Amino acid sequence: MPNHLTPEELSKELGIDRQEVIRVCLEESIPIYQGKIDKSLFQAQLQASGASASPNVP
Repeated sequence: MPNHLTPEELSKELGIDRQEVIRVCLEESIPIYQGKIDKSLFQAQLQASGASASPNVP
């Protein structure tokens, strides 16, 4: 499973909107390199900021 994902792939995996993924990256200074985002870094930053990084699970 790849660790560097496009905003679309990351939004599908985490169950959040693509625009929200990009907004978090910009606000938290998470780099988007060649159109891809480090999934581990993104999830760690979401957890540190108190947001839910897990998909919508009942």
